[in-house]
Amino acid sequence: MSGLVPHQPLKQAPETDLERQLALTAAAAQRDAALAGRLQSSAELPELLAEGEELAGRPQPPLLRTVHHFACTGGTLISRCIAAMPCTRLLSEVDPLSTMTHRNSFLPADLIGLAKLGSSPPEQETLLRIFRAGLAALEMDTRAEGRDLILRDHAHSHFCCGSAIPERPSLRQILEQGGYRLQSLVTVRHPLDSYLSLLRQNWVHWQPAALEEYARRYLAFLDHYAGAELLRYEDFVAEPQARMTQICKILGLAFNPDFQDDFAAIALSGDSGRRGEAIEPRPRRPVPEELAQEAGASSAYASLCGRLGYDPEPGRESA
Repeated sequence: MSGLVPHQPLKQAPETDLERQLALTAAAAQRDAALAGRLQSSAELPELLAEGEELAGRPQPPLLRTVHHFACTGGTLISRCIAAMPCTRLLSEVDPLSTMTHRNSFLPADLIGLAKLGSSPPEQETLLRIFRAGLAALEMDTRAEGRDLILRDHAHSHFCCGSAIPERPSLRQILEQGGYRLQSLVTVRHPLDSYLSLLRQNWVHWQPAALEEYARRYLAFLDHYAGAELLRYEDFVAEPQARMTQICKILGLAFNPDFQDDFAAIALSGDSGRRGEAIEPRPRRPVPEELAQEAGASSAYASLCGRLGYDPEPGRESA
């Protein structure tokens, strides 16, 4: 008897519409959940088969994870915990169009900073091309290393500086225009507590420097990132293990159950708030009577608290 293996017939490609439907639904589910759901229905089958076949063979755009929050809202703590997840690379406080940077003229490794401070500063679109080119190289190498790239936005630069919110693209728009798929998270904190922290840090960079204007800008930020998953800082510190599991599901990250032992060793920019290695609720700072009256008279502040599910009256919640 010969030692040759008997010939095995080649697996045939799906021939019937039903076989094609099942195969394409499985392929499309990896790239477009909405299309996969439509493919499960036979009503649109003839048109959707062609659409599904095209999608199944189309290269996927690269995926980035983004985290967005205002200053003094617990974002650094949450970002350090995200950076403690396996196989991650987190960039902290990213905004290529920020006007708060480059106060130091010695920037030998910063091409955007050098361009801004050069003898003939380029236009905004050139700065964005520089940013996207560098990001593309970093994203490709990060993916080749088997890591997930996360960008922590510096939203304060965009929404909390100057006399008006500038008309320019946000980090989300910059990345979308660069052809990236995004999985995004917005984190928030009670606005009265973050406002108190901003006052303490002397980080009130907007005019007029009042709670009403802060709340108005916070609402604009939330409008801009409508549709992104939202997490409250207070919920995170109350249930860090459960909320970190939630964050990993939102961002599509592997979960490190020991992150509470690991996050303290991670240093990030913007670490201006809490100290210590325990993740737990902290007492609220006292609210001055003048600020309490300002909060009671602010319609934007009341709207913001209602939108985020916070009690606007000082003293009725702990932070």
